[in-house]
This record gives sequence, structure tokens and C-alpha cells, in this order.
Amino acid sequence: MIHQVTRLGLVNVFLVEEDDGLTLIDTAIGGSAKKILNAAAQIGKPITTIALTHGHGDHVGALDALHEQLPDAEVLITARDARLLDKDTTLDPGEPGDKVRGGVPGTKTKPTRTIADGDMVGSLKVVASPGHTPGHVSFLDTRDGTLYVGDAYTNIGGLATTAKGSPIFPLASVSTWDKPTAVRSARALRGLDPARLAFGHGPVLEDPAAAMDEALARVEKMWPAAAA
Repeated sequence: MIHQVTRLGLVNVFLVEEDDGLTLIDTAIGGSAKKILNAAAQIGKPITTIALTHGHGDHVGALDALHEQLPDAEVLITARDARLLDKDTTLDPGEPGDKVRGGVPGTKTKPTRTIADGDMVGSLKVVASPGHTPGHVSFLDTRDGTLYVGDAYTNIGGLATTAKGSPIFPLASVSTWDKPTAVRSARALRGLDPARLAFGHGPVLEDPAAAMDEALARVEKMWPAAAA
């Protein structure tokens, strides 16, 4: 069962059940802490881990408020996007593009440890999916095949990669750091053949293979080198 919490009808976070508690995937915008904590209380388990897909403000906005209420919960993010929590938007040598895009308000809360591709967070496997930000990751639930994609895809106005977003919801695409990298990551996520997709923006999508193929076909025409 997927436990989704939505703010303003646009921004989602997810509570993933483990035997000893809940893993919270992302924290939404500021002011979301109370709604998230109430959802956890209804499930009846404590939030023991906060796992962040990336460092944009609509995914880390409530982190500080949650950390105040949950001081013992682990806070996890990649080392690369941990820099965004410090408002560091500079690029590393060899990284494409000119800057990290999107809102990077930073947080007072720092990660208790960093995560990388292939790590396990409870039942969730960390899957590197850079492009929207340099250190963006997704989380694959190894029990049921749910893939929590953060902003690697969106599902408002139809499934789309954030290399080319839906006309109804262009914000995620505008905030994407490097679109060819985003296309490659979206293709790699398709290769996992997930049972369902859970997004930072938009409703959960069951049996997403055909829709993922259509979304990829649109962007791979624009960035053919990314499809190779």
C-alpha cells in the first residue's frame, strides 16, 4: 500500500512502511510538517528515516520543521545534492550545463549520512537518476516494484520526463539542470521495468511501461545522443 501525502494538489511525499517504522521520501514545501506527521500517526508507526530524492525547495521545504519534531530520524541525501542544502549551486569540473536550476533555499538540517547508487534504505534501493539535479536519486521498493522517481518523471497532464515537461506543468522541466542527462536517467529507470511509478508531482501510475516508452520517444527525438 502506498501512503501518499499531497500539498496544494501538486507536491507529493510518501511514507514507506518498514517493520520498525516509516521512511519518508521527501518533505514537500514549507508548512507541510504537520500534515506529514498526522499521516504517520494514522498509520501508527514512527518516521525513522527521511530520504531525499534531491535538494530543491519543494522537496526539502519542511525538512527543518520535521527535524525539530523528529531529532532521531536519519536524514539521507546524496553527497552531491547535500551541497544544495548548503545553497551551493556550483558545478564540478566536467559536469555539463552552466548552473543548477530551480529553487535552492537550503536547510539548517544536514544529512546524518549520504547515500549513493545501489545503497539500501530499508527495503528501498537507491537508484542514481541525475539530470533534474546533479545528485538526484530515485528509490525502488524491492518488495513490490514501486519506483519513487522524485522529479525524474512527472504525471501532471500526462506522464513526462523533466527534460520536456507537460504544457500543463512546465515547472519541473524549467528547473532541470541538464536535459540530456535527464533523458539518460529516464531511460535507465524504464529499464528497471517498475510495477508502478510514484512521483513528486502527479498521481501514482500503475503499469507504466507503455507511458514511459511514449514519454521517452518524445524526448529522444530532441536529444538523440542521449538515447544511444
